[in-house]
Amino acid sequence: MTDQLKRAISAAKTAQANDGQAEATRIASSSAGDQTFDMSESSYKTSHTAIRKARRFAMQGLYEWLVTDRRFDVDGKLGWKANAPHDIAARTRATNAMHTVHIGYYHEMMRDIPEQIEALDALISQHLDREVDKLDTVEHAILLIGAYELQNRVEIPYKVVLDEAMKLNNHFGATDAHKLINAVLDKMAGELRALEVQADTNANLRTSQKAAAKQSEANPADNIETAAETESTIVDEPTASNKPRISANKANVKRSSASKASANISDFKASKKNANDTKD
Repeated sequence: MTDQLKRAISAAKTAQANDGQAEATRIASSSAGDQTFDMSESSYKTSHTAIRKARRFAMQGLYEWLVTDRRFDVDGKLGWKANAPHDIAARTRATNAMHTVHIGYYHEMMRDIPEQIEALDALISQHLDREVDKLDTVEHAILLIGAYELQNRVEIPYKVVLDEAMKLNNHFGATDAHKLINAVLDKMAGELRALEVQADTNANLRTSQKAAAKQSEANPADNIETAAETESTIVDEPTASNKPRISANKANVKRSSASKASANISDFKASKKNANDTKD
């Protein structure tokens, strides 16, 4: 083996070791909460499907946080807290294939939603018929993501937020939980996205008005054809009102004329017979 080849192999091993150390440093930094992630992170998928997967992982991470550190915080058991959101995110990235997930958005939700949970819970509770802590934990996590997106991600249409919440519930939630989630987020959208909801309502109204106008434009021609068909039916088919009637008086006159004519013929035959008898 030549010295040049040995140096190349040594350089490759050194580069591999450096890459591994850099990755370990990055994960440790993430666990410590020092690293920030941008929505436009270019090294990972940023498609609609990747964002949907980020919501799914965030929902599971928030669920884990709500039943551990958040519950201990509410109950005053601060000494039990040992499952911070950034630790959950680090474990999730270490144990799952995240190459098809929008990592930036996932970390954003795992960072910002726990930080804003008091304000988000206040928004949610305005449209609930019960206390927030009475919610099922899965429903609570889904509502937190929906409330966060309605308030902070105005570039995502409110209908998409509601639809994605329904998909999360179909995947993780109870059968009838979609009724509560849809009702709460729909009311919240009317509050947080009033202009967007009103514009959508106006667009739907214009669409329905155009459809009604087209229908009314088509109706006159249909009415004319229907009227023509009805008129032809009336003319062609005789009814009781246009059938010829025979008057009883006219019938009597005809019968009298016939009887008179028969009598005249009988008289003519009788007179002719008498004349022949006279000649004989």
